[in-house]
Amino acid sequence: MRLVIQTCMLAFLMLSPLHLMAQGTATLVADNVRIAPGGTTLEAIGNVQVFYDGTTLSAAAIVFNQTTDSLTISGPIFIRSPDGTVLSAEQASLDPRLENGVLRSARVVLNQQLQLATSRIDRVDGRYLQLARTVATSCNVCNGRAPLWEIRASRVVHDQVERQIYFDNASLHIRGFPIFWVPQMRLPDPTLSRTSGLLIPSIRSNDVLGVGIKLPYFFRIGDSRDLTLTPYISVNSRTLEGRYRQAFLNGTLEINAAISRDDVLPESSRGYLFAEGRFDVGREFQLAFDVEATSDRAYLLDYGFSDKDRLDSAISLLRVRDNDLFIANLTYFDSLRDDESDSALPPLVANLAYERRYLPQAVGGILTLGVSADAFERTNDLPGDTGRDLTRVGVNANWNRQWLLPVGLVLNTEADLAVDYFDVRQDPAFESGFRSIPAAGATLRWPLARQTADGTRHVLEPVISVGWSQPNGITPPNEDSTLAEYDEGNLLGLTRFPGQDARENGTHTAVALSWTRYGADGVTSVLTFGRLYQDQPQTGFSPTSGLSQQDTDWLVSAHFQTDTGLTIDARALFDDAFEFDKTEARLSWITDRVDLTATYHWLPSDINRNRPEPSSEWSFDAGYQYNDQWRFNLSGQYDVATDTPRRAGLGVEWRNECVTVDLSASRRYTTFDTVEPTTDYGFSVSLSGFSTGRSTPVPAGSCYD
Repeated sequence: MRLVIQTCMLAFLMLSPLHLMAQGTATLVADNVRIAPGGTTLEAIGNVQVFYDGTTLSAAAIVFNQTTDSLTISGPIFIRSPDGTVLSAEQASLDPRLENGVLRSARVVLNQQLQLATSRIDRVDGRYLQLARTVATSCNVCNGRAPLWEIRASRVVHDQVERQIYFDNASLHIRGFPIFWVPQMRLPDPTLSRTSGLLIPSIRSNDVLGVGIKLPYFFRIGDSRDLTLTPYISVNSRTLEGRYRQAFLNGTLEINAAISRDDVLPESSRGYLFAEGRFDVGREFQLAFDVEATSDRAYLLDYGFSDKDRLDSAISLLRVRDNDLFIANLTYFDSLRDDESDSALPPLVANLAYERRYLPQAVGGILTLGVSADAFERTNDLPGDTGRDLTRVGVNANWNRQWLLPVGLVLNTEADLAVDYFDVRQDPAFESGFRSIPAAGATLRWPLARQTADGTRHVLEPVISVGWSQPNGITPPNEDSTLAEYDEGNLLGLTRFPGQDARENGTHTAVALSWTRYGADGVTSVLTFGRLYQDQPQTGFSPTSGLSQQDTDWLVSAHFQTDTGLTIDARALFDDAFEFDKTEARLSWITDRVDLTATYHWLPSDINRNRPEPSSEWSFDAGYQYNDQWRFNLSGQYDVATDTPRRAGLGVEWRNECVTVDLSASRRYTTFDTVEPTTDYGFSVSLSGFSTGRSTPVPAGSCYD
């Protein structure tokens, strides 16, 4: 007959082998429970099970001797704790507090990953587990075959408080064959997410730097700070990379840097520094900054740190609230392009803006008032475009209101006034002075909706918009609106210029027609078609923008999205003769197994945009999870106009329950005066089961006879 006993004396049976718990009430279930003659020994025999606070112990028999103050457990013993730790043994002799004792023929499984097998475990002071002649692995162990990898050690000490595992006289074996030996080694147990130690090494081969190895080491400075140092030793380079991170109560800071001595520029040291931070400085203000600097134009590409060809170091102060916006920016640009001079960018740009929104009861709608200032500073003293400095200070007011008219018509009205003062220096072609721009517009929409029998909804919306603007005063140089775009986002706006320096002159009328389908099968599609008619040709737009003619190009755009993760966006500009000025498309497909992004664009030649030849290019990045073990990555970029590749990459990852192997190869074909085409190869192996192991579970392999 099964007996159930609840007693405080048996609370020690419920103590995890990894964590000493406080005394409490435990439940013991056994075939037979009795007190031996003499009254000093308690015996529980036959299918013994003990339950306490989520921990379960199973054994053949448990004997407690009050005279010797000892606990003897006969196996097979099986203990499972709430955190997933599993301990099995054939026999155990422990004190009642489980602080000291011996377990024989034992096996410990930590976090369902790392298993430690030994002939004897000594528990010391309730904190340490000492394992003699131990084999550690996270691989599936099959009878008659050695695991894929294992660490053999003469002694292993597991510090359960610090959650560290120390190995003495340790050797790594692959399928039973010894690979290397170390006298002592320390590794974190898999329950510890953050600790100091060696991270995954990787091997890299590069045409410029040669074959090399990276050995990253992570320093846990505290709960809120850490430092990672990565020595990189290759045939042609000696490099030290570093990353510092710190979390504050009011923000975060991250610094990435490297310093190198290599054969590319043997006479000097090379390096880079990227730093960024964001802080809450009170009263809902956010202070953000980033610093970007490098020793030479080719360093970032040579070492694969970044493919940026313009560096921007900036500091900004931002506050966004329901009814007002404040932003201040100061940015310094450093160009890495061979055909660009820093002094003519301009390198130093400052912006300041404040806007507040009101809801006037007298006229209704939304009234927005703002003040702003911009400044550009070039270090070149030559007069003209390459040396011009400019400062603008202005105020603006905008009012808009929406009206719902009979038969479902929607009318939106807008009025805008901007007054600016421009201070132009070092350019005699432009004068300083005031400029004012009044503008007004109205947009009329008529959305027509229909639903079919299967639940599909169609919305057809014809739109007409009329706008007017009239710049008065001086004509300033155009510094911030040189790259005007023409798309469905600004087709119906008062202006197509993205900045403050340039605006359209006269009246324009936009007509558009959009059709939206919300399919019952989860497919959504949108098609937009429109054009802008202007009463006069506009200056400031490039010939290929689609806006330079009095009657602009036709604009057509399409959007297609399914509930299976497929999204397609396309846009094109063409004239009355169906000659295209611009075409672009983007495809995205994301599922549990596929991650694909592909883009294509075609742009005609445009001297105003520093594009003497047509540009036609496609690119893609794809990942495919073939199964739980294999993942493939493929990327590419191809210049269709010149029939030459730009870049190509291939990555293969194989993983099982105990190891992850990454192999990658990439080729960059671009050529500059300071940068040559290069090919990179990467290789890394990660042993799972420690805190640097796998982040996602992989089913264990099967054993075959």
